[in-house]
Amino acid sequence: MSIRTALCDRRSFPAGRSVTSDYEMADMNPMRLIALALAMLATVVATPLSADPNDIQAASRSVVRVVLVAEEDGETFYVGHGSGFAVAPDKIITNAHLVAPMREDASIRIGIIPSEGTTTYGGKLTAISVRNDLALIQLEKGRLPSVALLATPLDDGASVMAIGYPAAVDRAQGLDARETVAPMAPVKTPGVISGGRTTRDFDTILHTAALAKGNSGGPLVDLCGRVAGVNSFGSLSDGNDAEYGFAVSNRELFTFLRSAKVQYQLADSPCRSVADLSAEERTRAAEAAVDARERQQSARADQRDIEERALRDAEYAVIAARENHVAFAAVMLVLAGLGAGATWVLHDRGDMDRRKIAGGVTAALVLTSALGFALRPGFDQAEDIALAAVKAELGQKDALAGASAGMFECRIVPERSKIISSTPPSVDIDWTPSGCVNDRTQYGQDADGWTRVFVRNEDQLVAINQFNPETREFRTENFQLGLAAMDNARKIRARYSNKSCTTDPAMMADLEDMQKALRQALPAQPNEVLTYSCTAKAKARTGTGQ
Repeated sequence: MSIRTALCDRRSFPAGRSVTSDYEMADMNPMRLIALALAMLATVVATPLSADPNDIQAASRSVVRVVLVAEEDGETFYVGHGSGFAVAPDKIITNAHLVAPMREDASIRIGIIPSEGTTTYGGKLTAISVRNDLALIQLEKGRLPSVALLATPLDDGASVMAIGYPAAVDRAQGLDARETVAPMAPVKTPGVISGGRTTRDFDTILHTAALAKGNSGGPLVDLCGRVAGVNSFGSLSDGNDAEYGFAVSNRELFTFLRSAKVQYQLADSPCRSVADLSAEERTRAAEAAVDARERQQSARADQRDIEERALRDAEYAVIAARENHVAFAAVMLVLAGLGAGATWVLHDRGDMDRRKIAGGVTAALVLTSALGFALRPGFDQAEDIALAAVKAELGQKDALAGASAGMFECRIVPERSKIISSTPPSVDIDWTPSGCVNDRTQYGQDADGWTRVFVRNEDQLVAINQFNPETREFRTENFQLGLAAMDNARKIRARYSNKSCTTDPAMMADLEDMQKALRQALPAQPNEVLTYSCTAKAKARTGTGQ
């Protein structure tokens, strides 16, 4: 179904739900609409965020405008709209009351308008629960960035954002029906949790984020962009728009998704700021630098002790060797003296043959004694002996410390990570000193150590992986990008053609240039930071290598 067809008002359609009728186009004073829109936008600007705005921006890319249109006599008529969000790449959550008109008019169709790009999608209603006001829409084609759902309820007073497409803002901007079906960024309004209220037989969240007609079905998110509930309806005051909003809680949403057999991301970590995490890491790095200096000083002191001990032992060894040589020479001289006596006796007896033999033996003993004395080690050899001993001992210590190459199993360190989705599994890394990982992926060495920038094909994400084989730490920074930024990143990546490990200097330089260009194209801060601690493991593996 093409959404961008001739659209016109369809006044014969039933009014629907009085409190939350997202397709009811009630006439309002234009000046009041403008004031309402400006107030909503000003509230967003004026409210300080304790977490990262990039997280809200990333979550908003999962939010869509859900448009209802009907066909009659070959023409397409605008019925109304609400909001929704992608809980999986091809599945949209919205409110049941938004799609309720489809029960009364079979000609009504669903259109899904994303927040960016140029493509719109058709949708098919696949599940509905009127009791807790939830509905599931299947995209007829295409994929959208999905958002994670919070595993536990937020506390009272927690900051939240409502994201959606309020019709009041559309009208205040003078947008007609055709213009509202073009992709555009949703409106984000801040508030706080005011408590959980069980309303109309289902669990809801009461909050102060501003809602208007059209917000229904959009997500209520925390400041890390994780969904806490589905905005459903608001309270009325003096006939004006809602002062308080009600969102269907995740308790209801989880049950609904399980019954529909939908796989979704579940976030079970606290919301953290990258700035706070970076400050903690700087403190940790400073402490590690102090520890490293202390270890270095201790190592130097240990080496001095080793050198002094080795020199002392070498001197003792030289002295013992000299004494042995002198003793040997003395023994040879004693034997030579006995040989000389024997020679003299044989001379008196006139036994000339034996006298010659005894004389030769005596001469040999004298020469051996002289050589033994002359070849005794000098004290200058003690330094060479000591140096060899020091090298051998330090080499054994280095071997015990462990080599930088090998197989590592890396497990997430939650307290050093910012996790915006499900807790990631362990990562297996088969590392070589040249920066080859798992026999297939080449890392480049730069100021941050061994690094590889990955540009994903299946979703809008760029990841920077870093591995330090000395500290045995693995770190991933995930950047969730918009369509234009992601397209630019893929173009940069296309400049690098080699897909395998290499030590060729030209290819390594090419990799370095590509990674520098990708870093420059990324935002200042990532959306997610994952820090892993790695330990050596056996070579056999079937893990999730990077």
